[in-house]
Amino acid sequence: MKTNNRLLLLGGVAAATGTMASACSRTAAEKPLNIVYIMTDDHTAQMMSCYDTRYASTPNLDRIARDGVRFTNSFVANSLSGPSRACMVTGMHSCGNRFYDNETCIFDGSQRTMPKMLQAAGYQTALIGKWHLESLPTGFDYWEIVPGQGHYYNPNFITMQNDTVSQRGYLTTLITDKSIDWLENRDESKPFCLFVHHKAQHRNWLSSIENLPYFEDKTFPLPDNFFDDYEGRPAAAAQEMSIMKDMDLVYDLKMLKPGVKTRLSGTYEWMLNRMTPEERKAWDDFYNPIIEDFYKRNPQGRELAEWKFNRYMRDYMKVLKSLDDEVGRLLDYLEENGLLENTLVVYTSDQGFYMGEHGWFDKRFMYEESMHTPLVMRLPDGFDRRGDIDELVQNIDYAPTFLELAGVKVPEDMHGVSLVPLLRGEHPADWRDALYYHFYEYPAEHMVKRHYGVRTDRWKLIHFYNDIDIWELYDLENDPTEMHNLYGKEGYEEITAELMAKIGELQEKYDDPVRFGPEHDKDHAPLTHRQVAAM
Repeated sequence: MKTNNRLLLLGGVAAATGTMASACSRTAAEKPLNIVYIMTDDHTAQMMSCYDTRYASTPNLDRIARDGVRFTNSFVANSLSGPSRACMVTGMHSCGNRFYDNETCIFDGSQRTMPKMLQAAGYQTALIGKWHLESLPTGFDYWEIVPGQGHYYNPNFITMQNDTVSQRGYLTTLITDKSIDWLENRDESKPFCLFVHHKAQHRNWLSSIENLPYFEDKTFPLPDNFFDDYEGRPAAAAQEMSIMKDMDLVYDLKMLKPGVKTRLSGTYEWMLNRMTPEERKAWDDFYNPIIEDFYKRNPQGRELAEWKFNRYMRDYMKVLKSLDDEVGRLLDYLEENGLLENTLVVYTSDQGFYMGEHGWFDKRFMYEESMHTPLVMRLPDGFDRRGDIDELVQNIDYAPTFLELAGVKVPEDMHGVSLVPLLRGEHPADWRDALYYHFYEYPAEHMVKRHYGVRTDRWKLIHFYNDIDIWELYDLENDPTEMHNLYGKEGYEEITAELMAKIGELQEKYDDPVRFGPEHDKDHAPLTHRQVAAM
């Protein structure tokens, strides 16, 4: 969290304006819709059982989809936590909201945001949990956030009084407690929009004490491309997010042992020190036998790779179990208090994540596992759509959707488009045929090169730039795991030209200051992300 002096540089909060419009089929006599927006961190669709049954069981998350809709082509505009959150609250790409990366940017809270516009329309707005935009929230009647990433155990919260207070408990449970408490004490004469922002599933996957024993008997098959050699894809080869090479034995996999020091072992010990003596004892009682067995066997090579992958999967699933249980508790509260009939419940993540695909953990790349994100919605009365929605949607679309549902006119310059027609069961003939993506944060953690690109229903074209000039083209129909770069190969000239033209069209439409073309060829270095952030 930045200092208050630094926050003061952001200036005051501009007043949000919004004109009321009749946006839905609901009559004036009906109550305005409420919105509960639940967002997790790094939860990927392949670890949500309504999308993929190979690994995880998420009955409460699936319950949202069962009673509503599942978006099968849901994507983010920048697969990184802070930028993704900025896209969500503004309805703008990173180049529009100017929060490009987690390293150099502070979110300008004076800009137009969807929560401010809902406030102006008479909504109560609340945010509880992870904010991660390096400035204090604006546009919320109530907020209570964790500093930075937050801690799984006995976390700190920053309050509206700008006090930092320590709370006893497990963070996923505490965020749910606080969300239900706000619902209990809200002004019931007003509609509300509640943002429930969880830290789970973020690295380094510290399970609750009660879930430690789960999934220890499960062995997970390696993804087919776990031992990817990145042939023809030098940008993919340059990353530092390999489970085998980069996943920390102590910080990520909990193999803490006297005398064993890793790059992040000190951080892990600092996290453990947040536990109560009772929690720490239970933690050590569980992990010590695993630690002893690991160092005794001393696995190497492929055996070590498979061991690391399985420990990662088990820890991730334990954290996910807590999340699913707590989402169920919140859904039960809404149902028991008669709120579901008039409330849109949204569940999503700030981006996808790699669960061993390409040998990786983390996100950042425009490849499917991290660009794609789960998105399910339980619809209120008056919306009869059920099942899958297959149109291309993006996290910039959430803001205009919530605004239209609230009866607020969506600004014409907002990059996202409202999903309300899709929720009504319509299939607009002019729906977008391509999505734009841009990742700016390099050099930084995990060393993923800067890149932008476009994705259609079948094709994806990516340009890695800055200290590299590499193009990649994928046929997602015939190569869904993106292993074969078709760029420059005979027979793909026409589709490549079409996709390049689409990139240029979208870069101009969204006014992205970093673009491809003669001014950014190999003889002319593109703008750095720091230069972009300063514009």
